[in-house]
Amino acid sequence: MVYEKVKIAGVQMGPEFCDKQRNLQKCLEKIEETATEKAKLIIFPECALTGYMFYSLEEALPVCEPIPGPSTNKIIDACRKLEVYVVIGLLERDIDGCYNSVVLLGPEGEGLVGKHRKLHRPRLGIDRFLNDGNLPLTVYDTNVGRIGMGICYDLMFAEHSRVLALKEADILVFPSNWPETGKVYPDYIVPTRAIENHVYCVAVNRVGNEKGTKFSGSSIIAYHDFNKGVILTKGKPYEEDIIYAEIEPLKARLKEQVIKPKEHEVDLIKDRKPQFYGRVCQV
Repeated sequence: MVYEKVKIAGVQMGPEFCDKQRNLQKCLEKIEETATEKAKLIIFPECALTGYMFYSLEEALPVCEPIPGPSTNKIIDACRKLEVYVVIGLLERDIDGCYNSVVLLGPEGEGLVGKHRKLHRPRLGIDRFLNDGNLPLTVYDTNVGRIGMGICYDLMFAEHSRVLALKEADILVFPSNWPETGKVYPDYIVPTRAIENHVYCVAVNRVGNEKGTKFSGSSIIAYHDFNKGVILTKGKPYEEDIIYAEIEPLKARLKEQVIKPKEHEVDLIKDRKPQFYGRVCQV
C-alpha cells in the first residue's frame, strides 16, 4: 500500500570531518525531530556520516564501513521505532574496494531496502580515490512510493534519471555535496529532472567549510505541475536547515498531462522516440 500523501524532510547539515560517531548521533536526533513533524521519508546529504574532502583513501579508510554495518544498523533501529524511511550517504567498504554509497533504510524486514553506489565521480574530494559504482540502477517499492537514487554528480547525467523514471520511480532522491560552484544544481538541474521525467526530484545538500571547500546548501524538492510550477521548497544557502514538502506519489505515475483537452496534451514517456536515441548508449 502506498500512502496517498507523504511528508518528506530534507536535513541540510554540516557533517564534522572524520567524526562518524558525532555525525551519526546528530542524524539520529534529526530523524527523531523530523518524525515528530510527521515526515515519513527523511533524506540526508552525501557522505553525511564522514565528511568528503579527503586527500587520500588511507585517510578515509578508518571511517569506511560495510553495508549493513554499525551505523546503518542504528539508523534501522530508529526507522523501526519511528516507522519512517531514511536515505543517507556514507563511505562503504566492501571486499572489492571502497565506494561513495547511499542507502535506503526502512521499518520493515531487515531494514536495508536498497543501496546505490555513485556512478559518476568528479575529480573532487574522496571521489578521486574510490571505485566506480557497479550496481544496476534500481527502483525500490515502498509505502512512501517507488524510490530511485543517485548521488550528487549523477544528477548531471540525464540518462541516470531517465532510466529510473522508465523503471517507474515516483521519487528521485539525490544526497549531494555541492560546493559553492554548484549553484546550477538547485537552480536548473533538479527542476529539469523533475520536469523531463514528471517525477518528484529531491536533492539534499550539505553546508559548512571543509578543508577550504565551502558547501552551499540550497537543498530542493521539485515536481512539475503545469498549474503550480516546479519548486515545492528550497533550503537556505550556506546554513543548516530542514526542508519539508507534502507529496502525492501516485500523481507521478500519471504521465499524461492534459493542459487543454484534445488541444494540448503531452506524455513525456509515451511521446519518446527511442529508435532515434541509439548514439546516447554507444560506449
